[in-house]
Amino acid sequence: MAETPRLKPEQAEQARQPGGLSIAVTATGDIRMLTLAGEIDHHTGETLQQALDITGTTRPRIVIDMRQVAFMDSSGINILITAHQHITQAGGWLRLAEPTPSVRRVLQLVGIDQLIDCRDTLRHALTLTP
Repeated sequence: MAETPRLKPEQAEQARQPGGLSIAVTATGDIRMLTLAGEIDHHTGETLQQALDITGTTRPRIVIDMRQVAFMDSSGINILITAHQHITQAGGWLRLAEPTPSVRRVLQLVGIDQLIDCRDTLRHALTLTP
């Protein structure tokens, strides 16, 4: 069952502009998948925070498809760490799928790849095995 994207009109406009971020939200079984495209920075971070909100969700399982993320700064790192903490405390998990080479390098430099499960393929990220 697929959810409809949760972009507000102003977010959709922002995603079309250079430096914007678009997020498509779908579901595969009980896994929520966020497909990101664009840049994650202090201008677009709130959009990602809203998409990662787990209020009222039991044992959330979230995969973030990062194949189309061109850039991520420290704002994105902080959002991912906070989301990971909230999701883990709720008994769930967060996985990152196929980060681009530049984003993967940022994740490795700050050690996020040791904290948050980073998978090489989207298919592998969607498997229920740890």
